[in-house]
Amino acid sequence: MQLTLAEPRLLKESMNIISELVTEVTLRIDKDKIEIIAIDPANVAMVDFKLLSSAFMEYSVPQPQELAINLEHLKQVLKRAKPTDTVTLALDGDKNRLKVLLKAEGNRTFNIPLITIEENEQKIPVLQFGTKVVLSSVRFDDAIEDMSIISESLSLHSFPDKFVIKAESNLKDAMVELPAREDTIITLVADAVSSKYSIEYLRKISKASKLSDDVSLEFGGDYPLRAEYKLMDKLRLSFILAPRVSSD
Repeated sequence: MQLTLAEPRLLKESMNIISELVTEVTLRIDKDKIEIIAIDPANVAMVDFKLLSSAFMEYSVPQPQELAINLEHLKQVLKRAKPTDTVTLALDGDKNRLKVLLKAEGNRTFNIPLITIEENEQKIPVLQFGTKVVLSSVRFDDAIEDMSIISESLSLHSFPDKFVIKAESNLKDAMVELPAREDTIITLVADAVSSKYSIEYLRKISKASKLSDDVSLEFGGDYPLRAEYKLMDKLRLSFILAPRVSSD
């Protein structure tokens, strides 16, 4: 197995974001992609990550591999990657290690031990969402930060003509309204859809704005949220977040 990436940020930023939710993951590597599916320890959020073979300048996977790693170890190495470096991943099967080669004017080699994770195979749930909203990922970031000064949770509301983000506490409330237009595309199944989610988790998830200009939000009435960030022909990072109970 030998995988060479010319844009280290794709892997670096992705691992930084995923590590906000989980500390140990299994990299499932096949001829098409590197994939991570994981659930945070509190069973509130699921990560679904795919880094496509088309993002690599070299991608040789003779047979599928499952490599369990500590994300902190991998992050420490990737942190040393400069924007002009190439990053090569290879398997040292004899010593049960992941070899990471950072190459520019010189070569820097790091070996990360593989670990054993006791986990059941995670499967992405089949969900039927009531609405889909595609908007600027930075605008969504800003709205989350606006709501964070009011409450620990916010609610998303989808209407045919606008997308609304609200937060309420005993004495304060706030609202962001985004009209439906070219940069805020609303697909509505029901007349109106709303659900509440944890701001703590949304702040972690929304760091994926570093990877994509847009975010796709799918949700229903008091229903899980799927937030998806994509770079065409390179990667997809999506999250499924459980709703907060209405009594919150």
